[in-house]
Amino acid sequence: MITLTLPYPPSVNTYWRYHHKGVHLNPKGRAYRTHVTARCYEQLGLRSPLHGRLKVTIDAYPPDARLRDLDNIQKPLLDALEFAQVFLNDAQIDHLETIRCAIAPPNGKLFVTLEEV
Repeated sequence: MITLTLPYPPSVNTYWRYHHKGVHLNPKGRAYRTHVTARCYEQLGLRSPLHGRLKVTIDAYPPDARLRDLDNIQKPLLDALEFAQVFLNDAQIDHLETIRCAIAPPNGKLFVTLEEV
């Protein structure tokens, strides 16, 4: 089992930039992915990615009391964890649970638990 403390992601609504040449990560998305990679390395060190089927639990502590859709934080987080090579591909996830928790100003945070099942 792996437990990580990570930054609260930007909403998937602002994560991507749509351009006539295709879809790209916007600067917020690139910054978040880089930040998650650094945090994973700090907390896990250099290790090989998880290879098995996964159960992922996300305890989401939003930065403020604004209404937020929990599913809008899953995609940026999972893409960032894949980019950080915590696991090989988010298609490995068989169980995904997100729990809204207390507000955690100023920037919010996530506690993410990954278990091979």
